[in-house]
Amino acid sequence: MADVKIDIRHIAKLSRLEIGDDKIEQFEKDMQNIVEMAQRLPHLDENLALDEQNVMKLREDKAKPCGMTREELFANAPQVKAGCIVVPKTVE
Repeated sequence: MADVKIDIRHIAKLSRLEIGDDKIEQFEKDMQNIVEMAQRLPHLDENLALDEQNVMKLREDKAKPCGMTREELFANAPQVKAGCIVVPKTVE
């Protein structure tokens, strides 16, 4: 991979972030690793072989009764109105 120079100070300035001089080098290394990883992504499928046994097999979802009536479910609710549990308003 081509070595890409990442200018963390410039990125921080554009992003209006304050990054201390003691952390610049580590951020540059981290960003370099991210860029190199992204550059490798298009080439992954060339070497990727899926083994059918290793692919996760999902079960089919099936609805089933919970074993309680609606009245039993609402018995512990602090307030029920029109068949729904009343909860405090969280968004103004």
